[in-house]
Amino acid sequence: MVTELTASDGRPRAPGDLWLLQELVNTRDVLPNTDELPDVASLRRWLVAHEVLDEAEADELTARDLARVTTFREAMRVLLRTNLGDPVDSAALALLNAESARTPLRVELGETGCAALVPAGRGADRVLGRLLAGIAAAEVEGNWKRLKVCADDTCEWAYYDVSRNASKAWCSMKGCGNRAKARRFRQRSATAKATP
Repeated sequence: MVTELTASDGRPRAPGDLWLLQELVNTRDVLPNTDELPDVASLRRWLVAHEVLDEAEADELTARDLARVTTFREAMRVLLRTNLGDPVDSAALALLNAESARTPLRVELGETGCAALVPAGRGADRVLGRLLAGIAAAEVEGNWKRLKVCADDTCEWAYYDVSRNASKAWCSMKGCGNRAKARRFRQRSATAKATP
């Protein structure tokens, strides 16, 4: 499986528009609690830089649109944990399905006769529509379950699992994976010492 590298972190990039969701989830870094989208101006710049909206359409975005996009982002972060094997979070699922119900999508037939879901709305509807269409395409292509968030609760970085059997649990074995293994080792050692 060949993937491109992301511009943001050098890790494998999800295929198709699934990469856009990967990039969006990673606009908030959980551990230091930093956010690339703290205000509407930042959201506008991010969407134009990622070629989701043109500048004129991005200028129409409001604080309400920022709230929709960032709330969607965090619900997606929670939902991506299911791709690690966690149970589905019903609140996140309900929010995402509500956004899906209000976001217009249409089927567009291309010059080759292939069909694709494309966003039909404007502003935040276009943004969320493109993300949802990317998820639908990834599901059809068999790539959806490979987009995950790191199992380390202090990280939760979105990554695309390129391992043969899609069994990676951490965004990086060198960082998060080693920390998790060290924690388990310390816990086993403490348990062994406590057992007479």
